[in-house]
Amino acid sequence: MTSNHSRLTDRNNDAEERIDWEKAQRGVRLLQGVVGQDADSTGLTETWQRRVPETFATLTEGDCISSKPTMRTFDATSDDIVVKTGIPVYSLCEHHLLPFFGTIHLAYRPNGQVVGLSKLTRYVRWQSRRLTMQEQLTTDIASGLAEELDAAMVLVELNATHLCEAMRGIETKSMTTTRATIGEPTEEEREQFQTAVVRGEGER
Repeated sequence: MTSNHSRLTDRNNDAEERIDWEKAQRGVRLLQGVVGQDADSTGLTETWQRRVPETFATLTEGDCISSKPTMRTFDATSDDIVVKTGIPVYSLCEHHLLPFFGTIHLAYRPNGQVVGLSKLTRYVRWQSRRLTMQEQLTTDIASGLAEELDAAMVLVELNATHLCEAMRGIETKSMTTTRATIGEPTEEEREQFQTAVVRGEGER
């Protein structure tokens, strides 16, 4: 088997160090054989040589610390909570290597500093690009934002559909909701968050 590693030399150093390209190619090639496909047939050689290894390198960038967005902050003008709803999220189930996807709603109470709104979306994307479970991802985003922003309170809600349920098993598309809380939100903050979530869901 000829390695296609030379075609991937433009990848960042972290990806090169954590992804064994030759092993990834062998693995995909073996999997193609397991399901009765000829890995050397027209249309399938690029699958094991390039497409799947590159895809998994992208979909696991959350394991690369260099891919984490810089959470630049600015002075806050108030201590009111910041709420952002409807952030798209795509991740991989660590049990079946199939995607789960949906939306994340989050809120945090600034501790004198706020972060650019686009950074929240970038941070969610970075955290989600790894093999994980929905429950763990929800917790990781909440605790990670609390640390990154030095926020005293963070609320996160993740609503997702799992293809391991929709495409196999019970073969039913459904929604799973997980929540994580860091700190002690007030009742008013909880109400503000839920109102924003409901409003955001209604606008989609």
